Amino acid sequence: MTTTGPPPLTVVPPGQGSSGTLGSIGVDFKLWGRDTGGAVSIVEHPFPVGALVRPHLHTREDEYSIVTEGEIGFRSGDREAVLGAGGYITKPRDELHAMWNAGAVPARMIEVISPAGFENFFHELSELLLSVSQPEVSEIAELAGQYGLQFGQPDWLPDAIARYNLTPLPE
Repeated sequence: MTTTGPPPLTVVPPGQGSSGTLGSIGVDFKLWGRDTGGAVSIVEHPFPVGALVRPHLHTREDEYSIVTEGEIGFRSGDREAVLGAGGYITKPRDELHAMWNAGAVPARMIEVISPAGFENFFHELSELLLSVSQPEVSEIAELAGQYGLQFGQPDWLPDAIARYNLTPLPE
């Protein structure tokens, strides 16, 4: 009989972990799936003023966000919220959602991804963005498809861009 124990203890001191870029926002890797037995992964996202994360949906994982600095706007389905530091929100799989810096100062949030695995998309996208100045849309779409990620262009997006003075996304 084989006994499986808990994953090994992982310690990530404040300010530690690798970092990358996702285009409009950054990504700081804190806990990978290999650190948690695949249960969750945790990243932090710094949001510059005007930053917008393109509307998208996940087909394989749920996300749980905790705002730690500034104000971040969220839209999931037909629900919208702006949260300041200490606010929490769930973003269920298979529901189109977007996020943006809703304030006049940089913002930051912690993202808990369950189950783990999607942190690898962030890593691969960051590597792609660092290797070429402007990747082909088809490259990003192919990578997204490998992780069950789908992008959308909802009718509410232009209004959110105007209301929060967001940087429009390249097509």
